[in-house]
Formats: sequence, C-alpha cells, structure tokens
Amino acid sequence: VQLQASGGGLVQPGGSLRLSCAARGFTSDSYAIGWFRQAPGKEREGISCISSSDGYTYYVDSVKGRSTISRDNAKKMLYLQMNSLEPEDTAVYYCAASSRVIYSSLSDFRFYDYWGQGTQVTVSS
Repeated sequence: VQLQASGGGLVQPGGSLRLSCAARGFTSDSYAIGWFRQAPGKEREGISCISSSDGYTYYVDSVKGRSTISRDNAKKMLYLQMNSLEPEDTAVYYCAASSRVIYSSLSDFRFYDYWGQGTQVTVSS
C-alpha cells in the first residue's frame, strides 16, 4: 500500500491550494481515506476524511466552509481543495488510509495504518 501526497507550497494568506494524494496497492474505495496535518509542537490533526461505506465526509471546524475533500476511485486519487488559507493552516499535510476505522472515529489518526510522506503547506506573506 502506497500513498503519495503532493501539491503543497508557499501561499499568501487568502490564497488557495489543491492537495493531491495518489493511492496504489489497494482497492481505495474499500478504505476510509483522509487528510491530516501536523504543525510544529502540535499533535497530528484530522482535518477532512471520507468514509468507505457511504462517502460521508468529515471536516474539522477550523477548515469547514473553505475546504472540499473529494476522491476519484477510478483514478485512485484523493484531493483536498483549500481556500481562504490562513497562517494557522501552516503545517505538514498527510494523506492516510484505513480499513478499520470506525465511523465515530473517522478523524482519529490512531486508526489509520497507511500514510503518505507529507507535503509542506506554508501560508505567509
């Protein structure tokens, strides 16, 4: 199982980024998959995830309304469109997948077994 995240970079406050994650080696539609981020000195945080069963999407409150997660099972890709970026969004962003996460813990990184390498997002003027 391999996940590879890309699309990070330096962006000004108020700008946008689209993160991509390529999934290889498993049937992606049978896994919950999501985006997590970790800023220096902070715990890894689940910011947006999609369940495997019904496509339910989760967003952490801090990105709700300005981010959209989507998956393309045919291409085995996961995306995160982030708009109105803020300096507080600065972090390393990871995509991750899980075959065992329970519905109520969709955003809990401890239930995810497969991780991409991370892509740095820096929001600064």
